[in-house]
Amino acid sequence: MQNRPIRAYRMNDLQTPSVCDGSWEGFAHGRKDCRLAGLMRQLGRTQVGLVTDGRSTIPDDARRLADYERYAATTLVPEAWRHIQEGVDSGPAATSNRASFDRFRLVPRVMTDLRDGSTAITLFGTPHAAPILLAPLAYQRIAHPDGELATVRAATALATGMVVSTLSSVPLEEVANAARQAAADLGTQVAPLWFQLYFQQDRDWNIALVRRAEAAGYTAIVLTVDASVKRSSFVLPAGVDAANLRGMPKVSQTTHAGGRILFGTALIEAAPRWDDLAWLREQTRLPLILKGVLSPTDAHRAVELGCDGVIVSNHGGRVLDGLVSPLEMMPAIVDAVAGRVPLLLDGGVRSGTDIVKALALGASAVLIGRPQMHALAVAGMPGVAHILHILRAELEFAMAQIGCATPAAIQVDRLKR
Repeated sequence: MQNRPIRAYRMNDLQTPSVCDGSWEGFAHGRKDCRLAGLMRQLGRTQVGLVTDGRSTIPDDARRLADYERYAATTLVPEAWRHIQEGVDSGPAATSNRASFDRFRLVPRVMTDLRDGSTAITLFGTPHAAPILLAPLAYQRIAHPDGELATVRAATALATGMVVSTLSSVPLEEVANAARQAAADLGTQVAPLWFQLYFQQDRDWNIALVRRAEAAGYTAIVLTVDASVKRSSFVLPAGVDAANLRGMPKVSQTTHAGGRILFGTALIEAAPRWDDLAWLREQTRLPLILKGVLSPTDAHRAVELGCDGVIVSNHGGRVLDGLVSPLEMMPAIVDAVAGRVPLLLDGGVRSGTDIVKALALGASAVLIGRPQMHALAVAGMPGVAHILHILRAELEFAMAQIGCATPAAIQVDRLKR
């Protein structure tokens, strides 16, 4: 397909979805000055000249996050699709993530005063428009040539926080600059940007990455600890690499019959330990959030060592089959942490009602993973913006139905198992 710049969008290309079903049918009784369309038109103009492959049109029937997944299956090359979906189709852990949400039903409350309702929350002293963040996803240029640049522009347009991966295919500084430029063009604030750190074998390399994130304006560090040892056979396509790690050696292990597998290898030696977390806590004043926790004991220890937040996650079911789901572990981790730090949930969130269920069980916010890659592959920046708006619309509708004017009002009494 011939490369072409993203065009400026007409109003009828990007109508805001109705609150009920997420379709592009014109929000607020068909008003033609809908805010999202205006934002997206402006972003479209700022992107003229960026090289894309034409994947910038939202499908007419895309009304749910599942629709983007369906389209992405035929948009992506098979190798990229298998890599992104790893653990979903045949992995029990990923299947369990979704099934855990289906075990709960919502209990509605009627005639609640919702006139001052809002989805806004505050995390680590920073306001967020909704309890939704984009999870750290590696190598987004696998899905679209603009990769993380398209994603952060969408996040900026929808005032949604983004966690940028160590394995980003765009340098972390360029992602931050793109966010600031988009915010300036739109006349809005830069949405919160967090940097996700995969611990490197040399502590000096970790300090270098953290200092780069601090200098670029990131407002939190997310240390991921559940994927230091994982299998991968995916070969990155030409032109896609871990942009933040250029010049740093890569640690890997290839197994041969009769040889070492994991124990006694450099891969195990490089995996983070609790003393590494304590050391990292001393290296930065930014909020430090530990990602990849499923054990209440580990969550308690993380807080004791100075973590400012915990992300309950099983890495999307990608690292090991048979793991418990984040949602089913939330109540026990809530008890272990005892309100000392915010808890975020990552894994299996696909709708506004999923967000409500996570919040009712004690999460302060949720992270959205694979759906951003699906949307990026199908429609680039507009696609990512669309799924964020779908989630916001579904969340507000669910909150109204269960009689909760704010995220803080969503409690466990709104759930029935």
